[in-house]
Amino acid sequence: MQWSQNYFPLHSLLLSALVAALPVIVLLGMLGIFHIKAHIAALAGLASSLIIAIAVFGMPVKLASIAAAYGAAYGLLPIGWIVLNAIFVYDITLITGKFEVVKSTIAGIASDRRIQALLIAFCFGAFIEGAAGFGTPVAISAAMLIGLGFKPLPAAGLSLIGNTAPVAFGALGTPVITLGQVTGIPANTLSAMVGRQLPLFALIIPFWIVWAMAGRKGVREVWPACLVSGLSFAIVQFLISNFYGPTLVDIGASVVSIASLLILLQFWQPRSIWRFPHETEPVAQPQPEQIAPLMTSPFATKAITTTERRVSFREGVVAWRPWVVLSVVVFVWGLTGVKAWMNSFSKLYPVPVLNKAVFRVPPVVSVAKAEEVIYRLDWLSATGTGLLLSGLISGTILGLSPLKLAKIFWGTLKRTRHSLLTIAAMLALGYTTRYGGLDATMGLAFASTGALFPFFSPILGWLGVALTGSDTSSNILFGNLQQVTARQLGISPVLASAANSSGGVMGKMIDAQSIVVAGVATGQAGEEGRILRYVFIHSLVLAALVGIEVTLQAYVFPRIIP
Repeated sequence: MQWSQNYFPLHSLLLSALVAALPVIVLLGMLGIFHIKAHIAALAGLASSLIIAIAVFGMPVKLASIAAAYGAAYGLLPIGWIVLNAIFVYDITLITGKFEVVKSTIAGIASDRRIQALLIAFCFGAFIEGAAGFGTPVAISAAMLIGLGFKPLPAAGLSLIGNTAPVAFGALGTPVITLGQVTGIPANTLSAMVGRQLPLFALIIPFWIVWAMAGRKGVREVWPACLVSGLSFAIVQFLISNFYGPTLVDIGASVVSIASLLILLQFWQPRSIWRFPHETEPVAQPQPEQIAPLMTSPFATKAITTTERRVSFREGVVAWRPWVVLSVVVFVWGLTGVKAWMNSFSKLYPVPVLNKAVFRVPPVVSVAKAEEVIYRLDWLSATGTGLLLSGLISGTILGLSPLKLAKIFWGTLKRTRHSLLTIAAMLALGYTTRYGGLDATMGLAFASTGALFPFFSPILGWLGVALTGSDTSSNILFGNLQQVTARQLGISPVLASAANSSGGVMGKMIDAQSIVVAGVATGQAGEEGRILRYVFIHSLVLAALVGIEVTLQAYVFPRIIP
């Protein structure tokens, strides 16, 4: 059975694109407007995508059904596997009581909620994104913020906003490397171009996070912290992406950003400790010269006006071990040599019937090409397996028996089971639209905007990530389309291809997969609509700003293009 995608089933690009968008409208509308629980919204979106793919776009029923099943399988492994084991590590720290110590050590660095959000949602989240990607940073950052005392909604929303600027270079540069493979443009050239687009937003995002949680006054009080964390990240992001390559951009930039912010906090603290309205009123923050005599270790609390207890150096080291183990394991798991060795144990399964049965045809590609559909069972190299190992090591270090660890894991599985099914349904929807050609039709509509294409080029990447949940997948879907369209319009294909990845990072905060992951991590399963409403405008405005930047690079500053 073979089938060629039809991008103009209604003989009008505009009408065809509007119909193709219906599954996305159904999903986001049910979540964000009608407050329907995520698993119901996902199933409704999936049903609508199947109906439209079959009845309007002419996809054979058997191929559509298998595409949905393939997406569901990918949703469970690797995505669901990451979520499950990230929450497992967090549960271990909660049950052993060590997270209370972690909270005290972070309060020792800064009791101000704004600074905590910068450290966790932006700096630490970027490190995890660089090492692992695929939803891991959102799960871990949101869970940590919850443990620190953030309410579920801001914990989820701020983690999603923070996980933007690093995404294009996530998982050791996988999105940019993949974009190079799809377009034939050298990965280092694309890395340099993305590195000339995203640093501006790396500088902006810390201010944006604080503004989202505390308003303009809140930003004025902690602007030095926002500037130091964002500027240090942006400078290193530019330097590594332009003079080394895409693989270590996020790792290097996040480490420098964390170190820069910690150094600043040794000499500067906000004059008042900002808390959420449901917490205590802001109180005067002691200045460095007042607290220096009280500092007996790197883990001693600076916030002497709060009720946080003092933590000894040894207590702090023990409590942070699970997170140190997690960071080390996730980093090692992503190293090229280690990854290659572990991938040798992977199993490749061509998906029956679907493999090489669906053809992408011009104008989406230069020549008709059969889609290879191979499910890769990365049981060892999957990031989730590394997280599981982190949990087992951490639990053993903290004195938990194998039986106790098994009970904790079982409890985590029971708590996340409905969310894992939701993730599977979300990915089933995404893969149905992909192999049914619905996504390509929407992409062609954006590509038909002529002189405005530089503005809509990153918006197309934003749409791709919103549909697939992955900057890598968006680059696979639309990278070549961006290049072909750019050549036809006389625009740099390097600029347009890179814009797909840069714009895509802003879609990361609203894609269904990330929303569900954030909901699981913060105990808001069934409340995903609230999270979507919290971040949607932020995502849309930031994507539009990327569009403006790319337009200026195309027409005003073309010499910036490598």
